[in-house]
Amino acid sequence: MRGVAGSLYARTALTLAFAFVVFQALATWVVVQTLILPVAERSADDLAGLIVLSAQTWVELPPETRAAFERELARRHGLRLTTVDVGATTPAPSFAFRRQIEDALSRRTGDVVALHGVPGTAAAWLELPLSGHDLRVGFYPQRYAVRPPLAAVAVVAVGTLLSLLTALFLVRRITVPLARAAQAARQVGAGELPEPLPETGPAELAELARRFNTMATEVRDLLDNRTTLLGGISHDLRTPMTRLRLNLELLRDDPAPARIDRALADLDDMNRLVAGYLDLARAARPEARTRFDLAVLLGELAAEAGVPWEAAPACEIDAGPLAVRQILANLMQNALRYGGAPVELALDCGARQARVHVRDNGPGIPEAQLEKVFRPFYRLEDSRAQATGGTGLGLAIVRQLAAINGWTVTLRNRPTSGIEATLELPRSG
Repeated sequence: MRGVAGSLYARTALTLAFAFVVFQALATWVVVQTLILPVAERSADDLAGLIVLSAQTWVELPPETRAAFERELARRHGLRLTTVDVGATTPAPSFAFRRQIEDALSRRTGDVVALHGVPGTAAAWLELPLSGHDLRVGFYPQRYAVRPPLAAVAVVAVGTLLSLLTALFLVRRITVPLARAAQAARQVGAGELPEPLPETGPAELAELARRFNTMATEVRDLLDNRTTLLGGISHDLRTPMTRLRLNLELLRDDPAPARIDRALADLDDMNRLVAGYLDLARAARPEARTRFDLAVLLGELAAEAGVPWEAAPACEIDAGPLAVRQILANLMQNALRYGGAPVELALDCGARQARVHVRDNGPGIPEAQLEKVFRPFYRLEDSRAQATGGTGLGLAIVRQLAAINGWTVTLRNRPTSGIEATLELPRSG
């Protein structure tokens, strides 16, 4: 119950309800002060004028015509005018704007007037001493009492209600997608892949759903990569550790230098594996951008790898230089290991984008596996030896580094033979 009361929808609904109630109260006060009360006072004054004028007319008429005047007054205006004591001894029945009528009668007569009633009847009576006559004037409040202009109050009330319902409807359209996103976030936090959020509704909510769906997929891929990484560590380290243990056991009886060299080689293999795993883990974080010359970086990499390179015009870009260096170094290493010489390095520097091509002349990759080779631990070559098959992490690191920095890496088979790997990155951040 507390969770429902503390929800965004409940809080927004209560806030809107409070605001509209305050608005309704203020609107009602304004209507009463500017419309109802002025109309009531004017109507009460008109009724007081009619009563006083009727009494004065009655006094001035000849006695033989007064009865006819009384009947006509009762028929046309619902007023009773008599000199007979009708027994009005109790306070008059309560009705709307009684005070305004009494005030108007007091102003007209110059004396305090109070309305009285006859037990068992709904009429209101007052006494008017006039020219030696004690006149009693009676009327029915339901006929003369000023009725509040209910239409105006109804319009304000209905308008407020419709505005509140519309606001609640709009709030619900916002809070329901947010509630779905919260539920999906809990599922992502639990390691589950939720159903994609509907990418509909207002532009902001649709964009939020689109970004969340992308994030959920990336989180799921990250969890899958972590599972794969842990499995690969367990599998790949087991072989050199077994060999190392065997060599250490044999060293008890035969401490030959060759066995020590093999043990050191196993340690080197383990070190390379751990370094590869650390590179893959570090690839999950984008690098800060700096401006540098991509052509100069390619010249350095070509010199380090022994790849032919013709100096190219300057190509300034905004990117992470360490990430670009690692991606290109891995691509060149793959080309040298699996494609063989000669390896070609080319740079296309456009106005908005720069493309680096690494080409080899090897046997190529089957079309169905051009994307699979980017998976961690996926090898086209079955060997687990570092000199042939590698760790299976090089291209996975390349793809992950490129994706996290917003770049693109593709592989395609060349028309003649070999593979062309292309890194495409924008020249400005």
